[in-house]
Amino acid sequence: MRGLSGFTGLVRLSELSGAGGTRLAVTEAGPPDAPPVILLHGWAQSARCWAAQLTDERLTSEFRLIAADLRGHGRSSAPAEGYDQVENWAGDVAALLAHAGRPAVLVGWSYGGLVIADYLREHGSDAVSGIALVGAITELGRGREGGRTGVAMRAALPAALSDDPAVAVPALQGFIEGTSAQPLPGEFAQLALGTALSTPPAVRLGLFRRDIGNADVLAGLTVPALVVHGLDDRIVDPAAGRYAADLIPGAATSWYPECGHLPFVEHAERFTTELAEFVERCQGEAA
Repeated sequence: MRGLSGFTGLVRLSELSGAGGTRLAVTEAGPPDAPPVILLHGWAQSARCWAAQLTDERLTSEFRLIAADLRGHGRSSAPAEGYDQVENWAGDVAALLAHAGRPAVLVGWSYGGLVIADYLREHGSDAVSGIALVGAITELGRGREGGRTGVAMRAALPAALSDDPAVAVPALQGFIEGTSAQPLPGEFAQLALGTALSTPPAVRLGLFRRDIGNADVLAGLTVPALVVHGLDDRIVDPAAGRYAADLIPGAATSWYPECGHLPFVEHAERFTTELAEFVERCQGEAA
């Protein structure tokens, strides 16, 4: 996986104000006047997970990529509470869309898919040109089909939520190892583990203190949608992707064999090509 180091001339760092004044860190690449694509990462990670896309020549020549650190993650500020409130996540995405200045494609990986659903529930899709769900959940809570987890995620919990390093570190290491169908490069695995550990335990726990279904939101979606999921995903069960794809009218699907929870890392070239084609489709339909 390519990192952001060495590409500082291509990447712009900034900050904006999200819901309740929460400071959101933003990493951007590509022409400021190009069609915008907003990238939302997963639980206990950061915008750096999108390094392969933020440094891809095709994507950054055709589109404006806006990768945010979710509240409580990465360089963004971490409020003491409010991680169970739909309006906070929706407000953060609204701020990112306002920053984009025109309808954007929302790309949500893992927990980022639930954040997209939060936004759609609160604000609808008028400011959205399309959504892509990547190894994503769209619901959370016991028995919620859109939030079905895999064996590696279940094995990591609840230990990965602990504030005791002796408990949390091994669990988070197992979680990171479980994200890929093949062993991860050492540099990426250590970066991902460090990012997870830098996410405060209260935030790691707070994101799970929710019980919400979104079947009505998905069924009512009127913009193009793409569901991407690794068939060997051990963090979010592929059944969660199928659930979303079955509910969203006209959703396109792309299933990745021999791929875990990281299609945009494990099969970066294929993912990047499909994302570019999807964004072009969304722009064409919007026009």
